[in-house]
Amino acid sequence: MENKISVVQGNPDNHTGNRCSDQFTPNESKNPPVLSGIVSPLIKWYRENKRILPWRDQNNAYYTWVSEIMLQQTRVEAVKPYFIRFITELPDVAALASCPEKKLMKLWEGLGYYNRVRNMQAAACTVVEEYGGKLPESYEKLVSLKGIGSYTAGAIASIAYGIPVPAVDGNVLRVVSRITESREDIMKQSVRRKMEQTLKEIMPSDCPGDFNQALMELGAVICVPNGQPKCQECPVQKICRAHLHDTTEDIPVKAPKKARKIENRTVLVIQDGERTAIQKRPDKGLLAGLYELPNVKGILSAEEAVKAVEKMNLEPLHIEELEPAKHIFSHIEWRMTGYRIRVSSLETNRNSKLIFADKKQSDRQYAIPAAFGAYVKYMKEETR
Repeated sequence: MENKISVVQGNPDNHTGNRCSDQFTPNESKNPPVLSGIVSPLIKWYRENKRILPWRDQNNAYYTWVSEIMLQQTRVEAVKPYFIRFITELPDVAALASCPEKKLMKLWEGLGYYNRVRNMQAAACTVVEEYGGKLPESYEKLVSLKGIGSYTAGAIASIAYGIPVPAVDGNVLRVVSRITESREDIMKQSVRRKMEQTLKEIMPSDCPGDFNQALMELGAVICVPNGQPKCQECPVQKICRAHLHDTTEDIPVKAPKKARKIENRTVLVIQDGERTAIQKRPDKGLLAGLYELPNVKGILSAEEAVKAVEKMNLEPLHIEELEPAKHIFSHIEWRMTGYRIRVSSLETNRNSKLIFADKKQSDRQYAIPAAFGAYVKYMKEETR
């Protein structure tokens, strides 16, 4: 995909977020001794080693916002092409606010957690109506927008506007917990708020965006969540108490998550040779308003699957069992059985809930969530 993103015009040296000297001046009041020493080496390391990312160093609050929302629950490398496509189609807040829902869902298809982009559009409408289409240069106003929490507001405020506020995500929670050798449960909101306040006290006033990004970057590439942290490459290893005491594997502390609910489902890939039957999900609940392959709760036998298709007023001609699949949501796990069923003709169907999409339509118009990814590939093939 061609990258059509252009850097916002203007002299970046005039932007408060980029006016960073070689000397970093954190606030001196109540500085925690351990963390006070990380500012200078961390920022120096970041500037020399930071990854090149399409939203980084763009001096654009909208780009920062979009990237941070996309990066929730999604890896950086996976986000890159989605970000470029999204920004190319919707280059500013006004374009996002006015984007038709079907197009918006299609642009987000594959990223999952679709409420994120719905909240973004709701916030974009507010920004257009109340702030003239420009994200406000205020942490308090940013955090009041739908879908923007303390972390995202802190990222936008510090990176795009040079406002000295922290941005504490999972990477930062892990990094700071290890540096201070804290054994507090990072899943508690009280611990997150305490860390935000601690970081605010050492935040360099001249380059808060670099400092926040340095903490995030360290957690993403050095102080990693899974596997052994790369302590020998860490710019603050001599300060890190967990490294000094060999406790990095024990920190951070997380309370165990509740076990996910397991739900069995049977997915039906119903085709007439050219088109595939899909349907729209309810406007509320899981995967609200998106399109899906017809499916039912439980595990159906081939005979039961044929009868289910017949109840849709269709005439099954051939059934093929497909590979099992699973998809994990935050609190639920789908374990899926699949069947590919050829029918005589979809045109005779009188089921108003079904849509008969050809291959081009499914690619262009209908956003089908990744939960059905194992079976969507059959929409692009001919039936036998």
